[in-house]
Amino acid sequence: MTTYQKSISIAYIGGGSRGWAWTFMTDLALEPSLKGTVRLYDIDHEASRKNEKIGNDLKNDERCLSDFNYVSVDSLKEALTGADFVVISILPGTFDEMEVDVHVPEKYGIYQSVGDTAGPGGYIRALRTIPMFVEIAEAIKQYSPNAWVINYTNPMSLCVKTLYETFPGIKAFGCCHEVFNTQEVLASIISNELSIPDIKRTDLYTNVIGINHFTWFTSASYRDIDIFPIYRRYVEEHFEEGYEFTSDNWMNSYFSCAHRVKFDLFRKYNNIAAAGDRHLAEFMPGDSYLKNPETVESWKFTLTPVSYRKDDLQKRLARSARLYSGEEHIDLKSTGEEGVQLIKALCGLANRVSNVNLPNYALQIPNLPKDAVVETNALFCFDNVTPVFAGEMPEDIKKLTMPHIENHTRIYKAAINRDRNLVYEAFENDPNINGRMNKEEIRSLVDEMIAGTSKYCDL
Repeated sequence: MTTYQKSISIAYIGGGSRGWAWTFMTDLALEPSLKGTVRLYDIDHEASRKNEKIGNDLKNDERCLSDFNYVSVDSLKEALTGADFVVISILPGTFDEMEVDVHVPEKYGIYQSVGDTAGPGGYIRALRTIPMFVEIAEAIKQYSPNAWVINYTNPMSLCVKTLYETFPGIKAFGCCHEVFNTQEVLASIISNELSIPDIKRTDLYTNVIGINHFTWFTSASYRDIDIFPIYRRYVEEHFEEGYEFTSDNWMNSYFSCAHRVKFDLFRKYNNIAAAGDRHLAEFMPGDSYLKNPETVESWKFTLTPVSYRKDDLQKRLARSARLYSGEEHIDLKSTGEEGVQLIKALCGLANRVSNVNLPNYALQIPNLPKDAVVETNALFCFDNVTPVFAGEMPEDIKKLTMPHIENHTRIYKAAINRDRNLVYEAFENDPNINGRMNKEEIRSLVDEMIAGTSKYCDL
């Protein structure tokens, strides 16, 4: 029996990626109901040309179930014209700029565990990113106004905000896997606590509420079982050592943690924080979890140095060369990401509920501003994304969230109007900085960081 295949055209902006692009290619290859063309656009044309061959070589793998043709193109116009879907996955600037984002604030005692979303690193990264997303949104409006747009780039909230502010008619949403990781933790805990084998994260229902990388579950269930009492008992019993079922020891990986920040937030706010500890910490007051490296270590997560990212890039460049030459091949197994499944649903081939980032236009979180980009569940079906009503955000969590939403507005306006004073205001109101630096120090920090990213930021 022949499987029906829906033919689609995808524009991939950032198509030279040595990470997300390979992930996306893998999941496309494993989806038997789709076929078509993926046009790869990247300012690094050589990288997208290599990915063209890497993507097309997947068809030679007997495990490949789809039929996609990859084509490297040299302009946004060529990539976008006729596209049904647009994927955006770019690095705004280079790791040299990110080194400024993450490490210059350390001179003032301000530490960041990621530095790409909240805090000084997230703001300066946004100042680089917003003009790029204005250009992308204008091109989408001109060449593929009816396409569905999937963003993976950080800072997620400001990227999605810029797309809608620039082109209000755009059909865009932001995807992030942080919630998936927390669902996996919950599935593992209840599987072990209740002696029920093989519970998967997709077996759970979780009500998602928040902003990207500062998301929460206000309810969680497995079949007819309320997960909250089980989680509460586990947190109390394992608070000091943290989550015990991870395969990666937090001390040996920059991306692992013992989930003690998550546990602490549950004890304080009675809702389940649903992102990695490295991200959650950056949204909280600076004397909570990021006071200094010793405090970070006591909470059993790590500060990710940009030197690691630079070293990892060299490894991925070497792998790209091996994949391009045929010396190595991509291992075709599911990555756990949902982007391709959301495309499938939008094609009318299946319905799906997933957490995504969208403006709060439907008041899916009614006590947050309507123009805020929020993360909640949404129903995906044929040519439609409908946010699921998440309910009001608990007031104590709202108090933690609003300074970041207010700073999203400041930073967006700063980038559009080239207003450095709004950047100073955002830094002054950031929870990681507030009360830890005086105004003169903040101005010096902002000026130094903007100077360090001047190649991409004219402010």
